Amino acid sequence: MSAVMTQEKQGYIAAMLAYIWWGLVPIYFKALSHVDAMEILMHRIAWCVPTVLLFMWLLKAPVAIKAIWQNRRLFWALVASTLLVSNNWFIFTWAVVNDRVLDTSLGYFINPLLSILLGVVLLKETMNKLQWTSVAIAAVAVINQIIMVGEVPWLSLALALTFGLYGLVRKQTPVDSLNGLLMETLIAFPFALAVILYFLWQNDAMFLNDTRTTDFTLAAGGIVTAVPLILFAIGARRLPLYAIGFLQFIAPTMTFLLAVVVYKEPFGWQQGITFGLIWLALSVYLTDSMIKRFRRRTGVANL
Repeated sequence: MSAVMTQEKQGYIAAMLAYIWWGLVPIYFKALSHVDAMEILMHRIAWCVPTVLLFMWLLKAPVAIKAIWQNRRLFWALVASTLLVSNNWFIFTWAVVNDRVLDTSLGYFINPLLSILLGVVLLKETMNKLQWTSVAIAAVAVINQIIMVGEVPWLSLALALTFGLYGLVRKQTPVDSLNGLLMETLIAFPFALAVILYFLWQNDAMFLNDTRTTDFTLAAGGIVTAVPLILFAIGARRLPLYAIGFLQFIAPTMTFLLAVVVYKEPFGWQQGITFGLIWLALSVYLTDSMIKRFRRRTGVANL
């Protein structure tokens, strides 16, 4: 029993550290707000490759690049996930360096609800009444943002959609998180390197043309990307799914506080209604998760 509890405790610590890291990551991108978002993304991809390889060596994790390459179905699934996660990273980076941190928070609050809907549309899964209610409330929140604020929250929806589709693809891709991330960044690496060299050739690059601090911060993109994913993988292996479901809201909550309290982004009553509705939708979503867990533990049949 003590060994099980120790494993679970380790899982909670690792998962919480991962989500706290993700919640604070806008600080990193704010430090690079003078750099073009595309250049930041390309360095994040390029430096992630040696970083992941180093961590895999330290953790003695097997490298499965050859096996993935030989499995064409698996390889092309990872090409698709590479395109999705790269777009997600770019949208997030662009939003932060352009003072739209609040939009990223809303996007990642919407994400689990959109993931439910994607499961219905693409995987023909069924939703119960509480799940339909949570999605409907989220839809009202988006409509409120359009009517009251006067804009479609395209940044938030794009973040939620790309990450939701990415999760959907990776869920059906039989590869561990480290090898998956390594292969994704290897697939994107030639393009990232070409763009970095093009920026340097055009004298548009901040890398090697600004301060050493900028160079170091760009190179640190590999660590910023890899460390929370490794921590999350450790937590996901040791925790039940419902625990991960609760913990995932740490990151957008911290991002929300950063946007409103630290970066003083505009937050009026109109946005308050939008976030209030999303939080209500998430409360319904979490209630449904708790009911399912209770029924599994007690053997009560679904009503």
